[in-house]
Amino acid sequence: MYDENGRQYLDCINNVAHVGHCHPDIVKAAHEQNQLLNTNSRYLHDNLVDYAERLSKTLPAKLCVFYFLNSGSEANDLALRLARQYTKHEDVIVLDHAYHGHLTTLIDISPYKFRNLEGQKEWVHVAPVPDTYRGVYREDHEDSVTAYANEVKNIIEQAHRRGRKIAAFFVESLPSVGGQIIPPAGYFQKAAEHVHKAGGVFIADEIQVGFGRVGKHFWAFQLQGEDFIPDIVTMGKPIGNGHPIACVATTKEIAEAFAATGVEYFNTFGGNPVSCAIGLAVLDVIEKEQLQAHALEVGNFLMKLLKEQKTKHPIIGDVRGSGLFIGVDLIKDQAERTPATAEAELLITRYGKRTPEPTENTHLFYLSRFQTTFKIYC
Repeated sequence: MYDENGRQYLDCINNVAHVGHCHPDIVKAAHEQNQLLNTNSRYLHDNLVDYAERLSKTLPAKLCVFYFLNSGSEANDLALRLARQYTKHEDVIVLDHAYHGHLTTLIDISPYKFRNLEGQKEWVHVAPVPDTYRGVYREDHEDSVTAYANEVKNIIEQAHRRGRKIAAFFVESLPSVGGQIIPPAGYFQKAAEHVHKAGGVFIADEIQVGFGRVGKHFWAFQLQGEDFIPDIVTMGKPIGNGHPIACVATTKEIAEAFAATGVEYFNTFGGNPVSCAIGLAVLDVIEKEQLQAHALEVGNFLMKLLKEQKTKHPIIGDVRGSGLFIGVDLIKDQAERTPATAEAELLITRYGKRTPEPTENTHLFYLSRFQTTFKIYC
């Protein structure tokens, strides 16, 4: 990318332009569909059916019903509605520091936001982030998976004692705003068992982390193992490469319970022919250019370089990631793992500015930060 002064930028933060800015195949798909009849989403269009079928091939078979929307926030709001209608319960468990969107319902389940506003609602319960580096249960714990899952179990039991019932455990498959955390394998499965036993459902928010970014799998929840399948999956941001499109995938049982209300769900622009044409083109590019494999290859290379720096600089406490979802913790001391907040701020400020004179090789490698964890999206 280039700015008005001719500087070159290497974009390592945009988690929306999934296949690159202005990819010609995406631009072509949008332009061609824009010249054709727009049926509106009151009627079926081939693009809508084709896109749903293509998405279904990337997901476990039981996730076979798709709702199309215009943004990740809309998708997460609908997921919450689906969960509540299906379970007839109200309460939601979320992870600490989570962010799930900007609608009122989603701010209420986003500790990252609500702590600066009206605070935690009675129906919201916050579980610790399953962080084995700086979390409650670390890498030296004998069974951090069970310990973190039991935190969810304890929350459920406490809620029941207060006469409250859990509708959903709403969680990003890889907590991003919460610090680029890689939950230990098996955690989701054990936590989901507790949630299901309580009559709730598991919602995997894949809006920032899905669509092949993690390299090893198309969806980040698949890092937890083949035996784990969420009840609801939300997706947005990269699926339209910058065009506003989002989706909720769920089971037939949950969808039927939602439809049984008699209150029809309708979204004027969700699933319109242009959006679906773009969505199909994004999937085509990912497949044709083997971008999932590329994310794994480049991510492994970047992780290798970062880990080499870790051996040289004690300020780097942890390097973790999968594919092109990577986090780097900066600390003041190795023993206590105290956050190096000032140093992190300095690093961000330094790399957020360049010399006034552009050169042929000038690049900006921009890292955003939550506390002292750098987030890398490439």
